[in-house]
Amino acid sequence: MTPKPNWTIALRAAKSLFTTAPRASPPAGRRGPLLRRFIDGLKEKEGRRFFFTALSAKLIAAALVCAAIYGVSHFISEAYAEDAAAAPPLPAYINPLNTMWTLIAAFLVFFMQAGFMMLEAGFARGRETVNVLLEGIVDTALCGILFWAFGFAFLFGAGNGLIGHQYFFLHGAPETYGTTGVPMLAFWLFQFAFADTCSTITSGAMVGRTGFVGDLLYSIGVSGFIYPIIGHWAWGPDGWLNNIKPAAFHDFAGSTVVHTIGGWIALAGAIALGPRLGRKFKRDGGGMPPGHDMTIAAVGGVILWFGWYGFNPGSTLSAMDFQGIGRVATNTTLAACGGALGALFFVYPRNKVWDPGFTVNGFLAGLVAITCPCYWVSPFGSIVIGAIAGVVVVLAFDLVEWLRIDDPVGAFAVHGANGIWGTLSLGLFATGQSVRPRPLVQISRAAW
Repeated sequence: MTPKPNWTIALRAAKSLFTTAPRASPPAGRRGPLLRRFIDGLKEKEGRRFFFTALSAKLIAAALVCAAIYGVSHFISEAYAEDAAAAPPLPAYINPLNTMWTLIAAFLVFFMQAGFMMLEAGFARGRETVNVLLEGIVDTALCGILFWAFGFAFLFGAGNGLIGHQYFFLHGAPETYGTTGVPMLAFWLFQFAFADTCSTITSGAMVGRTGFVGDLLYSIGVSGFIYPIIGHWAWGPDGWLNNIKPAAFHDFAGSTVVHTIGGWIALAGAIALGPRLGRKFKRDGGGMPPGHDMTIAAVGGVILWFGWYGFNPGSTLSAMDFQGIGRVATNTTLAACGGALGALFFVYPRNKVWDPGFTVNGFLAGLVAITCPCYWVSPFGSIVIGAIAGVVVVLAFDLVEWLRIDDPVGAFAVHGANGIWGTLSLGLFATGQSVRPRPLVQISRAAW
């Protein structure tokens, strides 16, 4: 009779490279470093069979995806380009002012990394703090190299409707980006900060369950491929969403392109890894373990709020659009206020506690939601969008908890669910009165 396959050994071999979560102690002969455990797993016949089957399937899937991208691109029409009317020469002072404004915004967005690390460390358990800090630093460094090498080319290079293939390693890049007068390197720095944000969002849902190798692998996937390719669809010069007629897809600063992408990747990672050891969900009589330092988490959240003034107003790419900058900054502030109060007062009747954790996630949800429509909505509309986001974040958190998915910082509830809400809210609350001025602010279609 054929012996029953030992799937426990096979699964242990395949997963040993990607997790550091504690598990039951193996037999004495099986103890050893990561590579030794992997080799021991491959010594088993079923372990080898499972590993090579899984590896072959992934390689075939990757090849099919590449072939699909190449094939589908032939069926997507060439990007429709409108010849812009010739604009009068811009005053000499506009380019330096636009450049300084873009760089200051880039510095603010980059400073959000400190906020992310503090927020995640505060919501996590004490023993998980070092992993959060190291992951945040290494993710930033790795993202910078990848975005310079090919991420920026995939996102903003000319190509087809699905992916760009220009400016690899920034070779052949023009001196300025489009008609903004902003040097290409300054624009690259601003967009690198956005890419880093998307990747960092992902880490929050996987706190305490990924090893360093796993951190590196998903960072490469998000920063180098997923975010740039999907971002090209909406922000690339010939992306298919950016060229829908009669009206292109609008996402001013990234509710969909940055936050929804990061939120859904975070959810996928949390599902794949499973819950932390000892995690008991609410429907099983437990609940989310409290963060070890709410002070750090709250300060980190406020730092993120401050950094959002580079994220949203900075996306104008022009200091001369002073009316737009003021409107975007005000709408950003009011949405955050609405989100904080919406979450606070929605949660209180349920447990009779003024919850600081949900309040922090509430104003972050408002910020995520307003990121898409911030240029085109009114101040009152921003308050409503933020208040609804404060309710959405609580309901999304409850849904994830009910599904027994362990998301320690609420990454999907804040970024995924409210990225979707923010994008939809543009069609509901846009006033139709805010149009980017011309010719002083000549922004290329990729900035939309």
